[in-house]
Order: sequence, then C-alpha cells, then structure tokens
Amino acid sequence: MIGNRIRQHPILPVAERSQITFYWNNQPLQAEKGEMIATALFANGIKVFGHHHKDGSALGIFCANGQCAKCTVIANGKPVKSCMTPLKENMIVESVEGLPILPEADNEPKMHDIEEIATDVLIIGGGPAGLSAGLQLAKYGISAILVDDKNELGGKLVLQTHKFFGSVVDSYAGTRGIDIGKLLSEEISQTKEIETWTNSTAIYVFHDQKVGILKDGEYKIVQPKLVLNTAGAREKFLRFAGNTLGGIYGAGAFQTLVNRDLVRPTQRLFIIGGGNVGLIAGYHALQAGIEVVGLVEAMPQCGGYKVHADKLQRLGVPIYTSHTIISAGGDEVVKSITIAEITDKFEVIKGTEKSFACDTILIAVGLEPVSEFTQAAERAGLTVFSAGDASEIAEASSAMFNGKILGVKVARFLGADAPEIPQAWYEKATILKSHPGEVLDPVYTDAHEGVMPIVHCRQEIPCNPCSTICPTNSIHLYGDPIMGLPYFDGKCVGCGECVRICPGLAITIVDYRENNSHPLVTIPYEVGNIPVEVGTKVPAVDIKGDLLGMMEVAKVLKKHKTKTQLIKLKVPHDLARKVAGIRIQDEAVSAPLPEVILSKKLDDDAMVCLCERVTAGEIRKLIRQGITDLNQIKAITRAGMGPCGAKTCDSLIRQLMRQEGISADKIIANTKRPAFVEVPLGIYAGAEGGDDE
Repeated sequence: MIGNRIRQHPILPVAERSQITFYWNNQPLQAEKGEMIATALFANGIKVFGHHHKDGSALGIFCANGQCAKCTVIANGKPVKSCMTPLKENMIVESVEGLPILPEADNEPKMHDIEEIATDVLIIGGGPAGLSAGLQLAKYGISAILVDDKNELGGKLVLQTHKFFGSVVDSYAGTRGIDIGKLLSEEISQTKEIETWTNSTAIYVFHDQKVGILKDGEYKIVQPKLVLNTAGAREKFLRFAGNTLGGIYGAGAFQTLVNRDLVRPTQRLFIIGGGNVGLIAGYHALQAGIEVVGLVEAMPQCGGYKVHADKLQRLGVPIYTSHTIISAGGDEVVKSITIAEITDKFEVIKGTEKSFACDTILIAVGLEPVSEFTQAAERAGLTVFSAGDASEIAEASSAMFNGKILGVKVARFLGADAPEIPQAWYEKATILKSHPGEVLDPVYTDAHEGVMPIVHCRQEIPCNPCSTICPTNSIHLYGDPIMGLPYFDGKCVGCGECVRICPGLAITIVDYRENNSHPLVTIPYEVGNIPVEVGTKVPAVDIKGDLLGMMEVAKVLKKHKTKTQLIKLKVPHDLARKVAGIRIQDEAVSAPLPEVILSKKLDDDAMVCLCERVTAGEIRKLIRQGITDLNQIKAITRAGMGPCGAKTCDSLIRQLMRQEGISADKIIANTKRPAFVEVPLGIYAGAEGGDDE
C-alpha cells in the first residue's frame, strides 16, 4: 500500500500488521499499529518533521534512540520524541513549527502515588551486556530489575541481520544478531530473579542513592544495593558545511528504520565512516534494496573488519579511503554530497573534490559510551559497575562475554556462592575486543583437483565459526583458537557448511570433480531482492571486488536455516580460486556528477549544537579568546543547553579545542543537568506521563 514499506527481505520475516489511521498536520495517513511516529512518517514519505525556530532549518531524525530531540513533534497536544512514541488510532500529530511556544498544559493532571522499590541490582540497559549479566545474576540467586527504554529487549542486537563474529561457544558466533537477541531475551524471561521493565527510562541517580525511572509513563523510585550500567553507546555527530539539512542521520537510526521497522527511508545513500558500524549499515542497505552510492573513510584503510569492507566492494560499492566529506548540498534536504582526498594530516587536497547525487548521508564516525549513569552513581556514593559499550566501545560479542564476567563479579560482590572468575575468561575477553590485525595478501592453494574450501579472510579478527562447523575437522586457525587466520588442511566433502556460517562471507568452495576445465565455485549470497537464476551470467569478482568476468550460474541452492543462499558458478580453471562473490550494483550508481558542487558555506558555518543552532565559528571565536570552560561557552552561546543536554555537541566542541591546540587537561567539563532525559516536571510529583487514550 505504501511504497516505502519493505515487503520482501532476504533475512527478515515480513509479517502482516493491522493498519490504523493517524493525522499529520490535519492530513489523515495510514500506519501500522504500534509503530513509532517517526517510522510511520518515513513510511509515508515524510522526512522533514518541522523547522527550527531559530534558523528555519529542517528537523527530522538523527539517533532514533531517544538521545537527541531532533525528531520532536506534538502528539495529542504534548511534545514527544517521535522515534520513541508509538502511534495510536486517530492520534493527532503536528510538526513543531512555531516553537518554542508549546500548547497549554493540562491544568488538572491525573496523579498517582509514587512507588518506591528496593532491589539488589538495578541493570540499566537490556542489550547484550545487560542480558548476559542478568542471566549470571539469576544463576546465583541475585534479584535484579532490568530497565530498557525500548518495547523489546536486545538493544542493538534486534537491528543486526548479519552473522556475528567472535567465539561460537562464548558469543554465538555464526548466529545472526536478531536471533541472538531473541535467545537472550527468552532466557531472561524464564528467570524468576530478574524483573524486566521495558518502555522504561532511567532518568537520574540522585544523591540519596535512589534512581528515578519513568516506567510506561509512570514515575517510580528504585533503591538498589548497586547499579550495573549497560546502557550502551550513542553515535557521534560530524561537523561539515550543510550538516543541518534533512536526510543526515546516524547509522543506528537507519538500521532501526530498515531492520526493525522494515521501512525504506532512502533511495540513494552515502556513508561517512569505515568502521564496522558504517560498513554493516551499507550491507543492510543493499539487502533492503537501497542504492549505496559510496563510503568515505578518513584513514588510509577502514577501521572495521576487512571482510565487511570486502563484502561491500564485491557487491559494487566503492570505498574512498583517505577521503572526507566537504559538504552536503540541497536547499532543505540532502540532494548531493561533495567529498575530497586528504593528506595524512587530514588536510584537503585541492582539485580532488567529487560530487555525487544522493538523498541521505549516513553518519557513522564513532560511538561514545553512555556513561552518565556511572558518573552519577559514583557521585552519589552508590556502588556501580559497567559493561559493554557503556564501559568500553567494542563489538557486541565482546559486550556479551564481558557482561557474563561482570554478572559473576557482581554476584560474588553481593556474597553469592559464585566461583572465582578464571583467568582464561579475562584472556578471552581481551581477545574478543581486539582490534583487527594487519591485512595480508591472499594465499591460494596449489591443488587443482577434488573439492576444497578457499578462505578469503586475510585479516586476524576474533572469529572461529568455520573451524567449528567443518564435519571433517579440516579447517583450522593459525595460533590462537579465536583470533588466528583460518586455513584448510584435510578432506573436504563439499557440504558448504563453512560457506553458510562464515560471518564475513569470506569462504568459497571450488569443485573440480565434474569438470576440471570449468569447475563449480560455490559462493554465499544474501541479497535476495536481486534474484540470481540458473542459466544466467553474472559478474564474478575477486576478494577486492575487481571484475573477473561474466560467469554462468549452474545451480542455486534453496535458503538454509542460516538464510544464506548458495550460488554455484561455472568458472574457468585459472580463475576458480580467485572468485569471491558477484557484483549486484551497477557502476553507474556510483558515478560522480559532471560538475563539483562546492558549498557557499564555510567550515565556520557548520553546526555544532543542533538544539540551539550554535556554529563552529561561534565556538572557535570563544576558544581563541582563551575560554576553555564548557560551562562558560554554554552560558554565552547556549551550546549544550538544549533538550539533548550536550549529548551531541560536547564532543564536537572538544574536537574544536583540540584543533586549536588546547590539551584535554585544560578543558573544564560541562556540569551535567540533574536529569539525563527530558521529562515534564509534574512527573516528579506523581503526574501521569502516559499518552492519552
């Protein structure tokens, strides 16, 4: 019915959901029952939710995670974050045009008694670390309340359609993130010790060692013996000319719309950042039928796993390393992007600028821990532990295992009869959070007969599914049983299990048995929206994405339980071991525009504070006057005084200070406001905060 809905996906089930009517600026629209307001607006082709009252620039989404306030709308007369507010039948939703004047508040709010609850442990965050820690606490009889601000547990796991890396035994390697999230959620729901509160937001840790929580719109006070912060991370913003245009948002927001909500928010996407987050988002985009025009990374090579970068390049997405974004083009929403090559000192090389047509720019330039709960608990004198991204940014496999360790540690701290944590656990935890190793040249076997796997993984990363799945135990890892590079030594029966389970899609099988001159090469395929049919010819590519030739499809195996399809290609003998995949995106998609579009705006015009619309030039001027106190900058410019509480601009201001030669020890940090999430003041007095029926 609505063109932006994803009706077919190679990995995700697409269930029929009942339709409801809501009103957007007096216009009746259709939505799916229970989805968030922002999701429904995108599904209806609406990407601009209003305009900022200071400069008239477009407002929409950035984080889709409740961390910022860019997506604020008026729902049934109340200002709400559209990314966190579910729609109800006949809900009246309006844009924030004309703010800061808000509708009048209800003079007679409904009131309730504020419940106070005691518990051993309060776990803030129901992602991989929080769930894993909770399972260990339950194992040793420790009671806990686990709170999460989403309507389902799992954290970012519910957005991940790719198979996970790490260890099969310790972090479900080879299993898709969405399935891991379900497994952990089901396990935690079966415990009697862990009480889970979804749709619940931890507001603050107060000095009396009590924590205020908004549960389904009702304020509650929890008094724990200790706090376990597993709240995850938030995405960083980026400073560039045109960064206030509609259609610029974070990778997490994109994955939320595409993989959780099955909405296609863009037709032509450009990605900034070559870490795992950006690389994976590009792959998810292709699975959703979205054109990925390109990806830029400022460093000489991508910071994410090479197998992720290889997947994108094989499918036809160019990656521009040692490049950066210069500007975004468009009047209100993104219509183009301009990038340029940079030196090792990150200076733009004049004459290397290129512009591309796109309607969305995805920001994937890093994460920062949601550490405010840890800091507030420490100030209150409350015992606090942290795990996962709230402690240290790493992969979800690391978060799960470190959550497990912390769960046992907390149980022992509270006096439970839990064993001492083995040193081997700590060693494994270190491996699971390891950065990728150096990239080695591919090494191909000299064998020209029989059947064998070809391993295209040439970078040490924590990953071992291929070595555990082989029925003949013929795939091994050099050195470390998790971190070592895989290699084949033994007998292959051609079952394809290693091809299906490999998270990096970095294994193929060459079978010389039927036709030595044109052996069959089995490759993994997970982009079902572009079907591959027997008898057709497809562009086969090597590990780097370079074209090897058009190869005939001999067989297409039905989807396995892993949902990875296997394609068998007839390949000339001398190329068989080099084939690593097929290209699905035409080169024309990524062709630059004939003319470079240079923005009239300067770097000083780039926005630093999205809430209060404070530019880099305004901040830089104060820094050059000798001001290094973020509180003083806030008082003068209002940067950091907006709804998000400096969650977005703090790191950008610090970045400007570094560029101006200010060392970190000279910077005076912002004083955090005594609530980490915006809530009506009446909530603290017992006023009901739920949506009107």
